[in-house]
Amino acid sequence: MRAALLLLLISLAAAENGIDAWLRYAPIPEANSFKDFVPSTIVVLNDSQISPVYTAGQELQQGINSILGQRCQVAYEGSDDSSIIVGTVEAYASTGGSIDGLQELIADGYYISTSAGGVLILGENERGALYGAFAFLETLATGNLSAGSYASNPDAPVRWVNQWDNMRDGGTHGSVERGYGGKSIFFWDGQYARLLASIGINGIVINNVNANETTINDTNIEGVARVADAFRPYGIQIGLSLYFSSPANLSHLDTFDPLNEEVIAWWNNKTTQIYSHIPDFAGYLVKANSEGQPGPLTYNRTLAEGANLFARALQPHGGTVMFRAFVYDSKTLNQTTNWKADRANAAVEFFDGLDGKFEDNVVIQIKYGPIDFQVREPVSPLFTHLENTATSIELQITQEYLGQQAHLVYLPPMWRELLDFDLRVDSQPTPLTSILNGSRFGTKRAGGYAGVVNVGTNTTWLGSHLAMSNLYAFGKTAWYGASAPSPSEIIDTWTRLTFSHDPTVISTINALSLASWPTYENYTGNLGLQTLTDILLGHYGPNPASQDGNPWGQWTRADGNSIGMDRTVSNGTGFAGQYPTEVAEMYERIETTPDELMLWFHHVGYTQKLHSGKTVLQHIYDAHYEGAAMAQTFPVQWEGLKGLVDEERYEHVLYRLRYQAGHSLVWRDSICNFYFNKSGIADELGRVGNYRYRIEAEEMELVEGYKVYQVKPFEAGSGGGWAIATIANNTRGVAEASLDDFFEKSGLSDGTYDVAVNYYDQALGNSTWELWLMDGNGEEALVGEWKGDLEYNLGRAPSPYIDGQTAARVTFNGVQVGRDMKLRIVGVPDGLESAAVDYVSILPEGVVD
Repeated sequence: MRAALLLLLISLAAAENGIDAWLRYAPIPEANSFKDFVPSTIVVLNDSQISPVYTAGQELQQGINSILGQRCQVAYEGSDDSSIIVGTVEAYASTGGSIDGLQELIADGYYISTSAGGVLILGENERGALYGAFAFLETLATGNLSAGSYASNPDAPVRWVNQWDNMRDGGTHGSVERGYGGKSIFFWDGQYARLLASIGINGIVINNVNANETTINDTNIEGVARVADAFRPYGIQIGLSLYFSSPANLSHLDTFDPLNEEVIAWWNNKTTQIYSHIPDFAGYLVKANSEGQPGPLTYNRTLAEGANLFARALQPHGGTVMFRAFVYDSKTLNQTTNWKADRANAAVEFFDGLDGKFEDNVVIQIKYGPIDFQVREPVSPLFTHLENTATSIELQITQEYLGQQAHLVYLPPMWRELLDFDLRVDSQPTPLTSILNGSRFGTKRAGGYAGVVNVGTNTTWLGSHLAMSNLYAFGKTAWYGASAPSPSEIIDTWTRLTFSHDPTVISTINALSLASWPTYENYTGNLGLQTLTDILLGHYGPNPASQDGNPWGQWTRADGNSIGMDRTVSNGTGFAGQYPTEVAEMYERIETTPDELMLWFHHVGYTQKLHSGKTVLQHIYDAHYEGAAMAQTFPVQWEGLKGLVDEERYEHVLYRLRYQAGHSLVWRDSICNFYFNKSGIADELGRVGNYRYRIEAEEMELVEGYKVYQVKPFEAGSGGGWAIATIANNTRGVAEASLDDFFEKSGLSDGTYDVAVNYYDQALGNSTWELWLMDGNGEEALVGEWKGDLEYNLGRAPSPYIDGQTAARVTFNGVQVGRDMKLRIVGVPDGLESAAVDYVSILPEGVVD
């Protein structure tokens, strides 16, 4: 079976469908100029097939052959200076090789020396040698190989990824929570380990943080051991998320109290059992006392006592506990009765007084912001409260709140802002990176980086080709820390490796990527409002009302006159006071709070002036229109790459960018209409609520099978929240509109236009639609047809509802439209999907309604 799957992977790679990601090793234009630097013999200083050094030799052979068209032979002994030698420093020295003058290496670090005579790739350990091999091949694949030598050491020891894969038998088997790239990678013989090793990742937690007791039953441990076997040749250690109450679920014990001697013995035995199957097991990830999960607080024990239970069980084996700081009690958060209630306060409050009480092998894993992977948050202040405890930053590569890979959002610019932010502990320079690598506080053990990736079996891994730039960038960020290449440099290198060396391809993907995060922020939630997604459902489409009154504390406290969370010490929740003095003082006052975080820290009137001079509400209107307008340019920019990118990937990306352009308008209108309706304050430019080029579906003549439908939330439907849907799931719907009134309202004349239809693609079936035009003589012409199958083609969280999650848009260009014509929509429902339609737009070229 493994051989058959390998053949499948090879054939898929040839089709350029993304399976090789940045490890395509495509031939480079300047191949001949590099052959003098690349010998044809590779000496590999370890012949064990489970060794990362052996893997390095195989990778070098494959890469050089593919990039240069130069076949290399592999040997496992000798140290010929006219060869490529790869191994550990120790192994090289044992062959008589000179290591005089070798720059100092730390664990996982590597040294590369390239000359016209040979190449030397040495690692401090075997994993470092593999990293060095990948670094050499990357330099070769980007056309940047030159003579010289250098050493590279990781900035922090923890460079882990988390996979939220579900392991419970039953309906969730093989699924990935907040994963948008298909079923679990661990139920498929892919090459995930290879991808991760190529960017310096050294650990992976392979199951959902919302774990269950079956994770560590005897059967699963044997299965995890097989996964560990597959990852071991790439130097990646396997870890597991734990369910805190497992002793009470899997044994005769009726308690999981972390101080109970029987519970302690149970975990010691279970940990020993795991290490007997997986000798290089990385350790545990623990989510406790959050969102209904059990934990030490159940027994009035501290979080430190809970973490140390596992730390002590792991210590004899050299394992690590990653203890998540994502701790809050959704059952006690009440927005309506307590002005000072604030989920953002939770982490610091729960960890208060615990610094220095954790065992040395505990790393506190802290989300980058105090809430939950929002489009913009301030740096979590908890990092400054743990001076004697190692910490790692949790970044999310899977775009849970950020467009779920259906929207292009390149995340490194956000990460860079967070990692470079100066927290000013004791009024001294304290960039976040200096806390993570241990240099600022001199902690006994440094922490690092944890990335929530959630790849799946889709050949693009994440469901989108361009989204993979975030995974690549995470590895570079975790390896280099403060000295990482800029987001622009990272995307340029990634593009060369993934797509092409063509300057137009590189510059276009660079421009799209760097514009994507601010664009998404603009048309979703800005000024620190968070990403105004539907918090009650899939965390994807717009639903600003859901952000208030929920028990999860992602609040905006919006009413008819004002908006924003007052997090000041003087009058609010006190959150601002959790920061060191200088930062706290900045956030305490409106005058010194940056506009982009104004509504995160302050509750103000809609007419409050920002530093920009605009009112809060006008900024919201303007930003949403600017963001949606920018999103319209994304597919146009990509279309300039036709013929420069292979057809399969070109069409895949174009499909998503066109979808994003349409969905950005849904976002724009939903948010703007919601706040217009709530505040009663009009847009100064008269845009909100005024759509001169639209024909509302509910105002059309419902000829057959359609009925008027009230969209919920109302703002997810144009024209006050109305749409049309079929009366029954076995009856087609027909709606018509004479265009006389439209031309009168719009001021247009007969001509060629773009015709767009906004509709709802529920994940309950695959409805089909047709758009027809009939002229004054009764002649009919089919403008276009489409199918409701986005749940198969996008990967974002599916929804059964007619709402902002399922709202979509299809556009037909260059359509001849006249005043004497009649427009007809025919919708054929499928399953329980009701072929719903919101509106039709007839647009002059280049205009967006």
